[in-house]
Amino acid sequence: MRIFFYKIVKFSFIFFVYFYSFALSIENKIILKINNQIITKLDIYQEANYLKALNPNINNLEEIKILEIAQSSLVREKIKEIELLKYNKNKINKEYLQEILQSIYTKIGLRNMNEFKQYIGTFGISIQIIEKKLKTEAHWNQLIYNKFYSKLKIDKKMIRENMKTTKRDTSTLYHLYEILFNLENDINSEDLFKNIEKSIHENGFENAASIYSISETSRTGGNLGWVNENNINDKISKKINNLKIGEHTEPILLPGGFLILKLKDKKSIKKKIDLEKEINLKIRSLQNQQLNQYSNIYFKKIKKNILINEK
Repeated sequence: MRIFFYKIVKFSFIFFVYFYSFALSIENKIILKINNQIITKLDIYQEANYLKALNPNINNLEEIKILEIAQSSLVREKIKEIELLKYNKNKINKEYLQEILQSIYTKIGLRNMNEFKQYIGTFGISIQIIEKKLKTEAHWNQLIYNKFYSKLKIDKKMIRENMKTTKRDTSTLYHLYEILFNLENDINSEDLFKNIEKSIHENGFENAASIYSISETSRTGGNLGWVNENNINDKISKKINNLKIGEHTEPILLPGGFLILKLKDKKSIKKKIDLEKEINLKIRSLQNQQLNQYSNIYFKKIKKNILINEK
């Protein structure tokens, strides 16, 4: 019995040493250097697990493609972190952070934070890692708001008049998915559109969003959740109205990029009319849409001044 126990202990020790050495070799291998920030192989594997947790559909892709997506995701995150270092950052409100977390775990069908913590734990991801990522994004949004809020163009008077004349006791909600993308200098637009369309056909819309979308929703397969028709601008609303469930739009030209939307589902709801509340929600939604466009434009601008070296 002692000999048998000794062999098990010896085997376990050898396995531990091998595994620990392997883990260190991953951790110490630098894949990219972004200015003075580094991304290691271990970072990429951890990001891949994070993406798998938030978008289970991504598991249908080949592992090498998932790792490529994870690397691109980390590059975007690092570029934002580098830019944010130039500014004083305010503390993120805990309630706001909890709201974001709740929106994430409800999208993947979980009921509460405890379920979410247990779920991400199976992927080797801690809640602290996710909170750090969300804080980076919240600080980025805060930066964009401070820089561009004064440039927003919202005709509040027209919105008020339109909503007075079109107010109804029912409203349509759309469950939407998005792919937001830019054109790089060396890529033909028609070729890129064809590649995205091919990916949607072969991999599904959610995985195409993970591959091509530059929006933060790419981490959840482009899932925007349920959106009220009153909170969508007229240009996009017309495109969605022509869709059947399961269909997606052609690329819609926006300032700084292109947008493809998929209609996952829709439903009508009865509502009590609170005109002032509806007007404020519409204004806030249009402001957020414009801020997202400014965010995309600003990111493209700062990325040009970032030095990315492969190791």
